[in-house]
Amino acid sequence: MSSFSPTLSSSSCYYFLFLMIAAHRQRGTLYSNFDQTLPSALITVALALGLQLMTAASGKESHVMETDWLLRFLCPSKALEEASPVLLQVLNLSSNSFTGPFPSLGSLAGFLTAINASNNGFFGLFPSSICGLSPLLRTMDLSHNQFSLDIPPGLGSCLLLTEFQAGNNNLSGPIPQDLFDMTSTHLLSLPFNQLSGNIDGTLITKLTNLAFLDLSNNQLSGELPASISQMPSLEQLLLNGNQLRGVLPPELANCTKLKILNLRFNNLSGELAAVNFSGLSNLNMLDLGNNEFTGDIPASLYSLKSLKALRLAKNYLKGEIAPAIVELQALTYLSLSADGLTNITTTLQILKDCKNLTAIILSKNFNKEAIPTNTEWADRYFQNLQVLGLGGCQLTGQVPLWLSNLSNLLALDLSENQLTGPVPTWLGSLPYLFYLDLSGNLLSGEIPPEITVLHALTMDHFESRINQGILQFPVFIKPANGSGLQYNQLTELPPAIYLQNNTLHGMILPQIGQLKNLHVLDLSHNNLSGNIPVELCNLTNLEKLDLSTNHLNGEIPSTLNSLHFLALFNVANNNLEGPIPSGGQFDLFPLSSYEGNPRLCGAILLKHCSNHSGNEDPPTTKHMNKKVLIGMAFAICFGGAFILIMSAFTILYIVKAQQRKYARTNKVKFIETSVSSFTNVPSGDSILVMVPNHGDSAKKNLSMSDILKATGNFDKENIIGSGGFGMVYKATAPDGSKLAIKRLSSEMCLMEREFRAEVEALSRAQHKNLVSLQGYCMHGSSWLLIYSYMENSSLDYWLHEMANSGLMLDWPTRLKIARGTSQGICYIHETCQPHIVHRDIKSSNILLDEHFEARVADFGLSRLILPYNTHVTTELVGTLGYIPPEYGQTWVATLRGDIYSFGVVLLELLTGRRPVELFKPKESAELVAWVKQMRYQGRQDQIFDLQLKGKGFDEQMLKVLEIACMCVNENPLKRPTIRDVVAWLEKISADFQTK
Repeated sequence: MSSFSPTLSSSSCYYFLFLMIAAHRQRGTLYSNFDQTLPSALITVALALGLQLMTAASGKESHVMETDWLLRFLCPSKALEEASPVLLQVLNLSSNSFTGPFPSLGSLAGFLTAINASNNGFFGLFPSSICGLSPLLRTMDLSHNQFSLDIPPGLGSCLLLTEFQAGNNNLSGPIPQDLFDMTSTHLLSLPFNQLSGNIDGTLITKLTNLAFLDLSNNQLSGELPASISQMPSLEQLLLNGNQLRGVLPPELANCTKLKILNLRFNNLSGELAAVNFSGLSNLNMLDLGNNEFTGDIPASLYSLKSLKALRLAKNYLKGEIAPAIVELQALTYLSLSADGLTNITTTLQILKDCKNLTAIILSKNFNKEAIPTNTEWADRYFQNLQVLGLGGCQLTGQVPLWLSNLSNLLALDLSENQLTGPVPTWLGSLPYLFYLDLSGNLLSGEIPPEITVLHALTMDHFESRINQGILQFPVFIKPANGSGLQYNQLTELPPAIYLQNNTLHGMILPQIGQLKNLHVLDLSHNNLSGNIPVELCNLTNLEKLDLSTNHLNGEIPSTLNSLHFLALFNVANNNLEGPIPSGGQFDLFPLSSYEGNPRLCGAILLKHCSNHSGNEDPPTTKHMNKKVLIGMAFAICFGGAFILIMSAFTILYIVKAQQRKYARTNKVKFIETSVSSFTNVPSGDSILVMVPNHGDSAKKNLSMSDILKATGNFDKENIIGSGGFGMVYKATAPDGSKLAIKRLSSEMCLMEREFRAEVEALSRAQHKNLVSLQGYCMHGSSWLLIYSYMENSSLDYWLHEMANSGLMLDWPTRLKIARGTSQGICYIHETCQPHIVHRDIKSSNILLDEHFEARVADFGLSRLILPYNTHVTTELVGTLGYIPPEYGQTWVATLRGDIYSFGVVLLELLTGRRPVELFKPKESAELVAWVKQMRYQGRQDQIFDLQLKGKGFDEQMLKVLEIACMCVNENPLKRPTIRDVVAWLEKISADFQTK
């Protein structure tokens, strides 16, 4: 970020630019600096060198190599002014990282025939004036930028324009009237904006050459104009994702060249059969899903011999599928879910003759009918079927045998029915099946071993073979968790086995550990018994494991903490016992994951594991007691028992005496935290220390009794957080003020003298952006840390838990939180002595006070653990999604590692997404990888939280995005210091305030 004086001559500058553009064309992998803009002179210089910025590079995804940022320092302005003008016809700036308002092209614009500046970060008003300067312009692509507000007048001057693309911006207001003056246009694309108002039925008829019209995912309202039928060249009409209402105009049938019609997700209504579709003989795809159409499926649809995909799902249709549908021999995709259909037997009897069908989605129809068992279908029909969705129909009978011959089946959903009998053994013979949902039925028997050899889930290189094309699969799928969220429209199905909510019994087969590609395993709400197989730790891709509400016993295998992608784990309501595993993802699972297992123990349950067996002796103790008895018997038999016993007592007395002497000499007490009740500890054993610079007199006079009362004797109702170090409780002091009490985990063994020294050192770390320590308490075998209570919880809570509540953090507040967090980290990294590596910077460790000022929490706690405790070197080096890549090799926490974690927090602030999102495809599940991929594709505009877009802060957010990406650089040495980050964020904030 340092600056330097321009020193190059004009010729040197030109040569330098040549090298820069050559690097851009050939390598194209480096990101631009966050303050990069594109001056008009850059184009002039490039052309003066005889370079064409666009020749045949259309479609290449590349990033310019900080060209402009360096030019502004290296090239004298006079050198740029002396560049010779040339006749520029084609200008391609696509797939770079240019920002700022679109540049004025000046004299270069006069002969332009093509402009492509898509996939950049240009913002401000849309440059409609280009049309007045470039009368020869034929193609213009400014999509995937940040242009906002209403489209200014001027587009009507592009009389020769044939292709106009400006989708994926923040454009708002009505469709400008002069856009309809572009009568030569055959492609008009403005999707994913915020355009509003009606589609003018009179003006649109002027576009007689239009073949492709995409206005999808805007806010258009009103009725679909019947005059669209007067556009004789129209082949693709995409108006999905708007607020259109009224009936489907019958005149639409006159668009005889129409190939794709997508009106999904609108408010269209009326009798669908009123439209005669038979004139649309070239139609390939028809999507009218998620509207309010009524009546029968139009018979005229069955005459569309070219139709490949038909979706009428989620309307108010009724009746049956007519036999005439077999005329649609090109049909590959059919979705009629939630349409009130009846007679499943007849429906499948008819559809079996549609030989090219690969996906049949009929979920939430055929209420309580019997599922057909026609075994004669097995050999000849549905041979190309890949996806079958019959969930939520309440069908009766057994899982039909004819499904066993669907050799190409990938996904089978029979959930939420009333099917009985066993889970079929033949499921294991389906070579490509990777998604199975039989949940919510009445299935009985044991889990068949055959299901553990599903080839698609055991093979080395799993890839989904589903060809989704334009349409997503609306498979009805059970909620993934207790939040009620569902996968109703999936872009990709996760490899999964759902068998929950049945009456299955027997053991969980250890062979399930062979299904290494499995992402979801849900066996909850059955009658399964036995142990949890330790082999489940081999399911390294597992993201959800739910075994709750069964009759499982034994311990939870500790090796499950090696499942690094596990985001949901539930074993509640079983008969499990012993310690809950610690480390890995197990430090994040809530208390509800374990409730209903009275013999479990561990820090999260506030139950010490040495007593987990109740009044019974542990098995090891029983075994040892037997050995003792046998030994005594032998001793008595040989007459030496008395001598042996007396010798043992003598040795024991000597050892105890030496221990007492050592304790008096060293005056050090070895303390192991316990979860036994505080009320059992004498008050004389308490040490309560309040930090002098914190606390009024009332808090200085706190007693251990006050803390017990304030937390309800550490009642579970007062838990406000948990983590690798222990539980955090809300406490209300006698004066009415609130405190946060952290009770250290029972796994930590600490020396009292060292503990007090470290805590008192931490208490000296005082900064407005830290949750500073107010005091500490050692009460018997339990140790407490006392902090200020933060009224507004954590950043994680506001970004993720409150996302759908209507309350949100606006961008100025998010930027303030980013600045405050960076300042707190800067203090512990560079100011306080000794410097502190946080180790676990994440949004849940950034607390917010009553003014939404950021306070960094949990800093320095790793110093309280003994050096040889493995909990320090591995489990507490970070949280999944925030862990720097280098930690996977060394597990040594560093300052640069903290920078990476803070970069992830910045990305959370910008996107509103979690660092790792459950069940998303691999390429988008991890936030850092997803952001880098989106930037590489030039799709920065799609990175930001939708709640922040169009609010006038796009320039700031782009700059913060650049900072975040520098922080998450895979090379630790290329990450900035926290002092640099603080300075950059301060500059961004200051620049905005001066505008």
